[in-house]
Amino acid sequence: MASRYWAVSLPVNNSASQLWTQLQQRISSHSFDTPLYRFNIPNLRVGTLDSLLSLTDDLTKSNNFVEAVTHKIRRQIEELERAAGVDGGGLTVDGVPVDSYLTKFVWDEAKYPTMSPLKEIVDGIHTQVAKIEDDLKVRVAEYNNIRSQLNAINRKQTGSLAVRDVSNLVKPEDIINSDHLTTLLAIVSKYSQKDWLSSYETLTSYVVPRSSKKLYEDNEYALYTVTLFNRVADNFRTSAREKGFQIRDFEYSPEAHENRKQELDKLMQDQERLRTSLLQWCYTSYGEVFSSWMHFCAVRLFAESILRYGLPPSFLACVLAPAAKSEKKIRSIIEELSDSTNRQVLLFLAYWKAEDEVGAGMAGLAGGDGDAHPYVSFTINLV
Repeated sequence: MASRYWAVSLPVNNSASQLWTQLQQRISSHSFDTPLYRFNIPNLRVGTLDSLLSLTDDLTKSNNFVEAVTHKIRRQIEELERAAGVDGGGLTVDGVPVDSYLTKFVWDEAKYPTMSPLKEIVDGIHTQVAKIEDDLKVRVAEYNNIRSQLNAINRKQTGSLAVRDVSNLVKPEDIINSDHLTTLLAIVSKYSQKDWLSSYETLTSYVVPRSSKKLYEDNEYALYTVTLFNRVADNFRTSAREKGFQIRDFEYSPEAHENRKQELDKLMQDQERLRTSLLQWCYTSYGEVFSSWMHFCAVRLFAESILRYGLPPSFLACVLAPAAKSEKKIRSIIEELSDSTNRQVLLFLAYWKAEDEVGAGMAGLAGGDGDAHPYVSFTINLV
């Protein structure tokens, strides 16, 4: 799939089919690696010149918005597919690949009646896409909230012993809690284990000899138990802290451990459910937004062509995907096929553009992408 297309229109003096044949022949003979397609735009309702000029002021801005939402949904799909470890097999619009939808574009008369004013079509597209973007924000926020909760739990379970939850590292037989004895958990630097083993019995009185047992070790710390009398537990904590050993408050509870496990399982299920739901919604919404975007591009090409070439509408619209090495040659071919009178218009507009005294509508006449061409042209970036 090509990632970048040009949408262009050329003025037709005699026959559109003859101009199309000439364009095909010249491109195929000079740049055979450049796909070329007709862009079928119906006869839309032009309205007044003032309304058309006013519309073109907003066309570029609105196009940027619709394009940005399209790419935002596509990036979200890619992220969700990576997280799920799946390959979606390529995005589609109405069941066909996006590039096929673009290159075989057909105007949806039922959704966008051609007799509707152009501004009504443009505003309708903008409103629809804005609603989809708002819905996307809500759905992504809900999904990210679950992910954040899971990430926080995972950090506690997989992070350093200095911060992680140690409940899943401790077994019932490791802990003694009675009227007189208690078991404490100590976090000891990996390089201070010898110091701990040689000193823990003397950090305070009434420590059970040889009671310390290593339960777990990571790259930085080791987890030890130590058993002592309840009445000296506070003294032991103070002395251990002075020597750089961290004593973790811990009370073994099978019920609490099971509750944490159930909470984690539920969050994982919720994450998978939301991810699947969001991914399916993104697939559908991407098709809707991409279709809206292509209809918007058709309106833009139509409006700018009318302002450039005049009435009645008589122009050839097409899309092509030139390779970077062929761009200059393709531009020269299209320019050669453009009417010479449009070159004079181009020079006039380019002069006023250089003086920064041209309005946005006139800038549209000078070329949709801001480059001065004697024909209408703008770029469609699919990624």
